[in-house]
Amino acid sequence: MSVEFHVALPGPLDIAGSLELFRRCGDDLIDRWDGRDLVRAAPFGKTWVPFVATATGTTDNPGFDVTVHDTEHKQAVRRVVAHTFVPVSEDVGRLAAADSIFAALDLRFRGIRQIRQLDVFTALVRCISAQQVNLRWAVTTRRRLAEAFGRRYAVAGRTVYALDPEHIAGVDPAEIRALQFTMSKSVSIVATAQAMLNGGLEAHQLAELPDEEVISRLTAIRGIGRWSAEWVLARTLGRPRVVAGDLGVRKAVGLAYLGTPAPSEAEVRAATVHWGASAGAAQALLLHALGEGALKPAARRESRVASRRSLTRSGTAA
Repeated sequence: MSVEFHVALPGPLDIAGSLELFRRCGDDLIDRWDGRDLVRAAPFGKTWVPFVATATGTTDNPGFDVTVHDTEHKQAVRRVVAHTFVPVSEDVGRLAAADSIFAALDLRFRGIRQIRQLDVFTALVRCISAQQVNLRWAVTTRRRLAEAFGRRYAVAGRTVYALDPEHIAGVDPAEIRALQFTMSKSVSIVATAQAMLNGGLEAHQLAELPDEEVISRLTAIRGIGRWSAEWVLARTLGRPRVVAGDLGVRKAVGLAYLGTPAPSEAEVRAATVHWGASAGAAQALLLHALGEGALKPAARRESRVASRRSLTRSGTAA
């Protein structure tokens, strides 16, 4: 019998806007968002628990009405849902005062927050699938992977898939290649699943380590580079990390701060060093603005000049 309960979330939070990235490029059957319901499966040891979280309230008083199968996992799912979004640092006020670009976007897209990935393996598969392809094709291949090798669950009349490393570790990479992943990506997905089974890479284990140790462990996996490891830091562990090698981040930062859609990784890191503890919030906001087509050339030039003046007055490095 299904169990329903409510989870209040701290505002300001635009749930729909923050989750739009799950819908903008298509449905991968793993993180499912239709504008009202978020359907996911959360890992608890060797068990996956599906749930539906229906957005409620307003930006200032947001929340989810949650449905799970039974009371056994109610409290565990409640904790997961309560941490759906990476919390905003108290430092954000400092950044808004120092950076007029961030301040203007934060005013326009109030309450945009970074969504948290529930497990390391799925987070890495998302990164692998997105390497050197557009995001819509990445979603298409992830959906095929989920349907072919994922675990299928049903809850409240909805279907959702989980990518279980134990299930995928023994798959022949050629079978994944048949889904139209490249061979290198297919090998990397299987290698990542095998690395997860070897231990030491679960989110709660990585959470105890400093950033560079997390990056070292993850980049030891075949096909996992630094930017993939940094996405785990940002979206799974909630660290204030700028994923400066990611093409989307580079484009967003380049348009907002540098007047070019193709800055180098070094230029991105230099342009965002002043984000500090608010890097996660700023990165999520700029990517949302990019997706909404809000980084316009004229506004970009004007805001860049204003931001530099503001940063100069505040003494903050740009």
